[in-house]
Amino acid sequence: MGGTSPIGRSRGNVVHLHTGTGGIVPLQNVTILIFALIFSLLFILALSCAFLGADEEDTPPFKSMLNDIASNDPGVVLLGENVDVDVDEPSVTVSWSLVACGDSFALDGSSGIHESQCGLPSMALWIYADNSPEPAAIYDPTTIPFVRKTGQRRRIENLVRFDSDYTLDVHKARLYPFDTYLLASTLRAVNASNTTVPIRKLSTIDQVTSFIVAISDVESYEIIDGTQVPTRDFDLYVTRPGQLRFYTLLLFGINWMLSHITVGNVILARRLVDIRSMTKHLLSAFAILLVIPQLRNSMPDSPDLDDGALIDYIGLIPQMIISASCVLTILLLIMLREYDEMEGKQTPRQITWRPSPTPPPRPPPPRTPKVSSKPPAPPITPRKSPLRPLLLGAKVRTRSVAMERGEATCLKDELNTGFVFPPISHANGIIHHRSRSSRSRSGTTGLGGPSGIALGSNLSRSPTLKSLKE
Repeated sequence: MGGTSPIGRSRGNVVHLHTGTGGIVPLQNVTILIFALIFSLLFILALSCAFLGADEEDTPPFKSMLNDIASNDPGVVLLGENVDVDVDEPSVTVSWSLVACGDSFALDGSSGIHESQCGLPSMALWIYADNSPEPAAIYDPTTIPFVRKTGQRRRIENLVRFDSDYTLDVHKARLYPFDTYLLASTLRAVNASNTTVPIRKLSTIDQVTSFIVAISDVESYEIIDGTQVPTRDFDLYVTRPGQLRFYTLLLFGINWMLSHITVGNVILARRLVDIRSMTKHLLSAFAILLVIPQLRNSMPDSPDLDDGALIDYIGLIPQMIISASCVLTILLLIMLREYDEMEGKQTPRQITWRPSPTPPPRPPPPRTPKVSSKPPAPPITPRKSPLRPLLLGAKVRTRSVAMERGEATCLKDELNTGFVFPPISHANGIIHHRSRSSRSRSGTTGLGGPSGIALGSNLSRSPTLKSLKE
């Protein structure tokens, strides 16, 4: 038949293909680690730059407002340079500074407050808050010291600043971090001659720690002894900054995610049998149970746990309940696994095997006759019972008689072919068995030599054989 035969190739002629990198050099692990460290240091330095120049603002917060008052409506101004909000107290403390704008109101040598044209008041003042009979502050310009070289007046905080405390309405404090507060108050200034001095402006800083402050003031008056007395009212709005709300909600979400992880630990532990693997999930859930309260306390300016804030009712309390329940569930599962192992050691568990579906049996291949190198065995006559001649009354020649007549060679061939192990299958399906007497005789003397002939002669002389012969 025609065809093609492959041509053998030597291995020395094999062409090796090299893949290109496209100009990209692969980086080693050490190089990647060095780049990661450099990036981390640059990131930290970039964040640290936020502290540089944080106290140096472009313009002072009250500069433009004070210059406008000095030009258009001179008078006394109260600046709230500090606002302390204490929700736990609850109270708000405002530190007011006395400022006078205009040549007729400002003290000589005191201008330049907040880099403006305004200075300290040139008259003595008594400040009353919320119609209190006692003054909240008393200002005396004669106590302001001079600088010897320049002649300027020193601005001493305790001499020109006073604190005013207000009660805070905290019915919305439970909405942390979305709690808001509102404060309203009134101020009145009186000079040494008991004449009311109009207050032109009330203003505060707009941001303090953990709070944003917004103020709106309005001109008002009071009636004292039937006379209208000018006063100044203000409304103070206090809210939380956006950064605080963002980080609080972020920690709130992380706590809930950790609580959900404990539920996942229970599901995974339930499907495990190994107690060591279940212990890992137990430790994970227990660690989360300890971490959740710490993350709750790390929320910026968070209320106490006993204040009853809404964020605890929808956050910390259910999170602790879920996490603690998961820890207890995993402990119970471990106890059950231990109990099962103890029972398994005492009584072996019976394993039931489900029979797998067996494919239908394949038909056996057709048998081909094997060509044997050995010659076929001669046919073996079936063995006849020794009791048959006695029952039928016929004379049958036995093997002993055959041996007596000199037919030992034929008897030897018959015995060799009839008693073979393993037995040879016959066509007629008859298997010949060897009697006990024949085994004992054949084991002592073989049939192939003179001993076999002697055996035949001895057997022929026995009285039993003689009776059968007769």
